[in-house]
Amino acid sequence: MVSHSPEHPTSISNTSLGKTGVLIVNLGTPDSYEVSDVRRYLRQFLMDGRVIDIPFIPRFLLVNGIIAPFRAPKSAKVYKQVWLPEGSPLKVYGIAVETMLQEALGNDYVVKLGMRYQNPSIEAGLEAFQKMGLTKIIVVPFFPQYASATTGSVYEEVMRVLTKWQVMPELRFVNQFLAHPKFLEGFVQNAQKYLQAHQYDHFIFSYHGLPERQIRKGDCTKEVCKLGSCCDTLHAMNQHCYRAQCFETTRLLVKALDIPEGQYTTCFQSRLGNDPWIKPYTEDIVKELPKKGAKTVLAFSPAFVADCLETTLEVGEEYKEVFEKEGGHHWDLVESLNDSPVWVEALVDLIVKA
Repeated sequence: MVSHSPEHPTSISNTSLGKTGVLIVNLGTPDSYEVSDVRRYLRQFLMDGRVIDIPFIPRFLLVNGIIAPFRAPKSAKVYKQVWLPEGSPLKVYGIAVETMLQEALGNDYVVKLGMRYQNPSIEAGLEAFQKMGLTKIIVVPFFPQYASATTGSVYEEVMRVLTKWQVMPELRFVNQFLAHPKFLEGFVQNAQKYLQAHQYDHFIFSYHGLPERQIRKGDCTKEVCKLGSCCDTLHAMNQHCYRAQCFETTRLLVKALDIPEGQYTTCFQSRLGNDPWIKPYTEDIVKELPKKGAKTVLAFSPAFVADCLETTLEVGEEYKEVFEKEGGHHWDLVESLNDSPVWVEALVDLIVKA
């Protein structure tokens, strides 16, 4: 007969009986801003076939022979500029949200932070759940809009790990949350201090870009996606299109902020390589605004829930310099949700409903 004394492992596992594991996942970050760590991060990130979606051999040669060796030293200097005393912003905010979310959800849940690339890894988080005997897991990718290169890649990595398990858990994913009231409220709250201090001629909603070919690949009908006015509304046939979801995010924020029609632009940043990426390009829009009389701009980055290189530096500083060089007078960037209480409230609601 098996003993059920307090010392027996069965008693330990009973402490997690009925609990649900919650894996919150952001893109990832180097372990430090040293060149070697940045190079390691770039290799893992860019070797993902959902990020650079070309065959393995040319992808391997491109990433390991050209991009990682030459880009790592430059990227390391940039990472150093945004590095916080506690570490990388994505990781610092992620750990803070992990702690706040655990407290908000209570003892029926176990919350772990995972990064798609580097540390703490998705695999480490899932293995922690496995060791606790958890058989219910909810995965929340920190990407408001679905894209194959972000949310899709998280799905793939989670399944790569779980397919090794003898006992497969009950699994739920949060696919996207661009329309969640608390997500929208977070950006509206952050914008208020700027709106109270200044009057703006124009509002920029800048999202991370993707190659056009990736958007077309997501159109299973091969008839809906035209990379143009097809994104003017979000409907059943384009609901999984990243570009269409970005335009919908803008429309929802514009409505919540009561921004007049004609005073805002949706655009896309962070182009890489020579292939066409989704348009309009943020840099082109920024250059044209002063020529059209828009001298004061408030910018948003609603594809990111935590500030990072693409928000703080690219939108907050680099585009500001471009804007001022072209004759603009005032440029502000609305912060991401980071570790705000309203963001935690949004996550609690998403997880409970999942």
